Amino acid sequence: MKLIARNAFGTFAGFCTFAAFCMFAFVNATSALAQSWPQRPVKFILSLGPGSGADIGARLYADGLTKLWGQAVVVENRPGGDGVIAINAVIQAKDDHTLLWGPTANFVGHPYSLDKMSYDPKELVPVARVSGTVVTLGVPASMNIGSLKELLETAKQKKGWLNWTTAVTMTDIILEGFLRSQGIDAAHVRYKQPAEAVNDLVSERIQLYSSAYAIVRPQAQSGGKVKLLAVQARNRVPGLDLPTVSELGFPGLNFEGLVGIIAARSSNLPNAARDRIGADIKTVSKEPAIAERLAATAQLNTPGDAAEFAASIDEQVKQLAESAKLLGLKPKQ
Repeated sequence: MKLIARNAFGTFAGFCTFAAFCMFAFVNATSALAQSWPQRPVKFILSLGPGSGADIGARLYADGLTKLWGQAVVVENRPGGDGVIAINAVIQAKDDHTLLWGPTANFVGHPYSLDKMSYDPKELVPVARVSGTVVTLGVPASMNIGSLKELLETAKQKKGWLNWTTAVTMTDIILEGFLRSQGIDAAHVRYKQPAEAVNDLVSERIQLYSSAYAIVRPQAQSGGKVKLLAVQARNRVPGLDLPTVSELGFPGLNFEGLVGIIAARSSNLPNAARDRIGADIKTVSKEPAIAERLAATAQLNTPGDAAEFAASIDEQVKQLAESAKLLGLKPKQ
């Protein structure tokens, strides 16, 4: 019996040793895989043009990641089509060294805005959250509107008076759904170029503009021709003396301007490489110049890994669905 027990124990101990060896080998192989990526230059394809906040952020991080990875990180702008051009470029590349960089607001709204999707949404795999675009509600300073509450009360009294616009499909639906919930009759005016909307806001052709703070900042600060009423976020933005829509009692206007990195599923980016990208984004984000430069372009320094980024996107999807329901909209796809 002692011999049998000893043999049994020896077998179990041997199994444990083998299992430990396998785990050690797996961890080391995974680490080696993460370290081996990238094996050549990495390309970030942007859904926005040069000079945008996301573009500036991408180039800031490209410099830091180049140093960490020992490979060049190239930024390529592919604006247009509400982000579709950039998305398709990444998917069609079928390359795990070609990634999408830009705002999630582009593709989250596509099921409601596009009659026919030219790509499969399942192709988009969250890799890392990078930053948050500060989005504000602005009105013409010449109207002498003192608060968001005053604007809404005026719009309720003056039927058909309010003309509004936003920068992307998702904020279109959120703002229109909110106005509908408030019983406000308002007209949505569409623009191809954000600068055109700012000019019309200043001249009172439109009375409300939901946009990235960077777009209206010149006219809100030095120009003094645009008055900002609130930030469309849950938390106040450091350095910007503006209340949040939640503080003002209108949480339905919350909008988190997520900017991050997306991979195409068909590129087969290894999970270990995805984890490395998320970790390295957090590393670069700690450089003092990063937060400072992002703040200068009205962006928040909010890095996150793949799981955190995916959770943030899911929250956007749910919020959009709620706003769409108020408007009687259903996904077209």
